[in-house]
Amino acid sequence: MAATTPAYRIADLFAERARNIAPPTYSTELTKIATVSFTYGLADPILFPHAHLAAASAAVLAEEAPIALNYGPPSAQLYEQIILRLQAKGITTDRDRLIIGYGSGQILGLLPDVFVEPGDVVIVEGPTFLGVVVRFVQAGARIISIPVDELGMDVDALEVTLSDLKKQGIRPRFIYTIPTFHNPTGTTMPLFRRKKLVALAAEYGVLVVEDDAYSDLRFQGETVPSLATLDKEGWVLYVSTFSKIIAPGIRLGWACGDPAIIERLAMFKSEGPVGPFVSHVVARYCATGKLDNHIQELIACYKHKCNLLLEAIAHEFPSDIVAKRPDGGFFVWCKLPSDISAKALLMAASEHGITFLPGTRCYTNGEGDDAIRLAFSFQPTQKIVEGIATLGAVLREWR
Repeated sequence: MAATTPAYRIADLFAERARNIAPPTYSTELTKIATVSFTYGLADPILFPHAHLAAASAAVLAEEAPIALNYGPPSAQLYEQIILRLQAKGITTDRDRLIIGYGSGQILGLLPDVFVEPGDVVIVEGPTFLGVVVRFVQAGARIISIPVDELGMDVDALEVTLSDLKKQGIRPRFIYTIPTFHNPTGTTMPLFRRKKLVALAAEYGVLVVEDDAYSDLRFQGETVPSLATLDKEGWVLYVSTFSKIIAPGIRLGWACGDPAIIERLAMFKSEGPVGPFVSHVVARYCATGKLDNHIQELIACYKHKCNLLLEAIAHEFPSDIVAKRPDGGFFVWCKLPSDISAKALLMAASEHGITFLPGTRCYTNGEGDDAIRLAFSFQPTQKIVEGIATLGAVLREWR
């Protein structure tokens, strides 16, 4: 019997925005079991504050179970604790200027719902964290990348871009930036550039989205005021998270900004507030005052891992590979010489059980084959040394 073509296909039911998205393709570092993976910025599970979270959970169950285990809003105490943390950074805020989400990623993923129509311009850094930027692309945004140098986003190049766009009658919807311990390069934008960025936002009427996931994890250098601290006219939306300073699995992040933005983000948060129970637990933990001590423990551990990684690179890598020392965060960015391709190196290294993030996974336009990102946060110290030694051997074979 001859085969017949089905009259209907499930795919025909997809909305256009879903139909036009290509399924994810898993590259080498995802399909092989790595002996040592420097690919992902995972937190070190040994550092999770198990005992303190267990104590906070027990207290919530003993004293607040009827509220914490039912439907309802996040803990009012959690809002208070976030406000205190923001005030310590010099950011003045109140409940109307805050939204709590399932990690900062959820809040950043809502931005296209509020701001982007197909064809609208969104400005990002190049390189940047594509895990968020892909959501802007899926919404139909036209992405313009501003180069990142050793001082972060090149705000002079940004000024030229904004001027050119204005001449074309184009007003970008927002600028997405990671000014402190940038992902992936680890750079920190100095104060003079931050001031100019905030001034440009006000001059051109463009929102700046400040992704500040790592600033609490400073190993060295002076603290630089956040963009939100410098902003006096309401053009900065500040986004942060508990993922890096408590544990990613609690899925709690927040945004602080103009109440009109916060209101609309909440409107598109269709699943409603975050889980009340975990919000009460984290609020309890923060209120004990133990979080700041825990952050100091994190800093000591991640600083040691970062130094170990850099020492291993200096010993094992060819001298023409340049590793940039970050002042904090989870990542070291390495620039490769012209005869080494990041993608090809990944394929070779994966055969020896070593993976990392090629720079091409950090640009929207395919650039970045001349760089790699190494995440030192997750691996034990011995694995860091072994992994870099193996990767160095692969590089020597290459040469």
